Amino acid sequence: MTGAITRRSALAGAGALALLAAAPAMAAGAGRETLLATMRRATRFMTDRVATEGGYVWSYLPDMSRRWGEMEAKPTMIWVQDPGTAAMGHLFLDAWHATGEEQYYRAAEQVAGALVRGQHPSGGWHYFIDFGGDASARDWHETIGRQGRRLEEFRHYYGNATFDDGGTVESGKFLLRLYLARNDPTWRAPLDRVVDFVLDAQYPIGGWPQRFPIDRSYSNGGLPDYTANITFNDDVASNNIAFLMLVHQALGERRVLDSIRRGMGVFLLAQQGQPQPGWALQYTRELEPAGARTSEPPSLATHTTYACVQQLMQFYRWTGDSKYLARIPEAIAWLEKLQLPPERQLNGFTHPTFIEVGTDRALYLKESGSWTGDTRNEIVYEPKDGVSWVNRKLDLARLREGYRRLLALSRNEATRGSPLLARDRIPLPRYFVVREVRGSDLNIAEGDGRRAADVVAALNREGYWPTPLRATSNRWRPPAEAALLPPSRAADGRLLDARDTSPYITDTPAVGISTGTYINNMAVLIRALDDTARLDKKA
Repeated sequence: MTGAITRRSALAGAGALALLAAAPAMAAGAGRETLLATMRRATRFMTDRVATEGGYVWSYLPDMSRRWGEMEAKPTMIWVQDPGTAAMGHLFLDAWHATGEEQYYRAAEQVAGALVRGQHPSGGWHYFIDFGGDASARDWHETIGRQGRRLEEFRHYYGNATFDDGGTVESGKFLLRLYLARNDPTWRAPLDRVVDFVLDAQYPIGGWPQRFPIDRSYSNGGLPDYTANITFNDDVASNNIAFLMLVHQALGERRVLDSIRRGMGVFLLAQQGQPQPGWALQYTRELEPAGARTSEPPSLATHTTYACVQQLMQFYRWTGDSKYLARIPEAIAWLEKLQLPPERQLNGFTHPTFIEVGTDRALYLKESGSWTGDTRNEIVYEPKDGVSWVNRKLDLARLREGYRRLLALSRNEATRGSPLLARDRIPLPRYFVVREVRGSDLNIAEGDGRRAADVVAALNREGYWPTPLRATSNRWRPPAEAALLPPSRAADGRLLDARDTSPYITDTPAVGISTGTYINNMAVLIRALDDTARLDKKA
């Protein structure tokens, strides 16, 4: 699971801006050959100079002296969690579909090879793969992972796989696409293992745990281990259903249909009754709202409720069954009741995150301690200094309008294109990276409508797009040694204990290499190629 997500413009940074200023002619327009040449050069840099065994982390210093996924990584590690290795595989396949050039197909195969090497025997994936072996992965968890104050999911080496942040199912989607590209049997066996993993991990009631196979050996600060809980957080259930739907859609696999239906059904079962018809981040196997990390108390969650309403509308589009729409008005009305008063809707935030079961009171968390060894979270009812996970931005007008539009459609109109109701298999989309990759990368900011010509001009002489790496962290040191060092200061003014290895935002970033920037900029160029082709046809 991840905390607050911030994204940064892929074209920011002194190196990129200087290059833009030096190339006004290039920035004036980008023809097809220029687009293709830029894509080739940027891709060669990533495959030849950045990749580790065919895989990637999120960020690198130019001299490769440090690298990050969600936390600092060893040179032997690649990151599965978005926007990491699986996302790079999707981008390479998109580029291959756009250009037909073998360079991209070969790069996609290299990604697949890395993922298959790191696939857990159960069929899923951990957040990362360490080609240094099991001992190296354990060492990472016992050092960097254990001292990450904010990212509790990295403090313990479970030795199993996770559904969190979509890493497992994104890898599965990528293998599905690669298999379909040329029907190469090399990729069918690992793809089948992913499908088996998703099916095997599902509880009879329809939900999925956060991690699988279940391991209850860990207690985080004396709290029960939460990884066996039925999980809606970070779209675990939604992502798993969507993956199985693609498998059915593309391969006609009927064995996944029961799992899909039970998965959709658990959304109905997990919705609470009146007067709180919302959803929680996670549940016990008896469908009681449960806690997870120390920053996620047992409660109902407004953003999860919003996402579950959207999913129910999707389920109706797939099935035409009105049971998925029946209680949506209750959930929307409950969210309307929970809106913050206008004077507290600062910076566009509209709702508190956590809602106390039985009272509708907002829950906030008062943090204490300075690093993972002494951090605590106390539940309070008023937002004050030091309180985290305060508010969410929920567009209820958009949600209401989407529901109204869906109701206005006939059943046949609403279900047009449904993989469940279609007589024939439906091809997968040509492109999967159709909008900016978010993932959990703190170095990726919201896009700024950049033009393909600007992306072309921003590629530097070495072959990468310079990116200010605002997400950094303290280097790991033995706790006793690090305790003697002065604290670091985050961009928001917070002082950070030198023992804490969690990522934070700095206002003095190094400029380096970003996987997310590469993916997003390549997606811009691919769209521009398609636009150029359409213009050529009209001419």
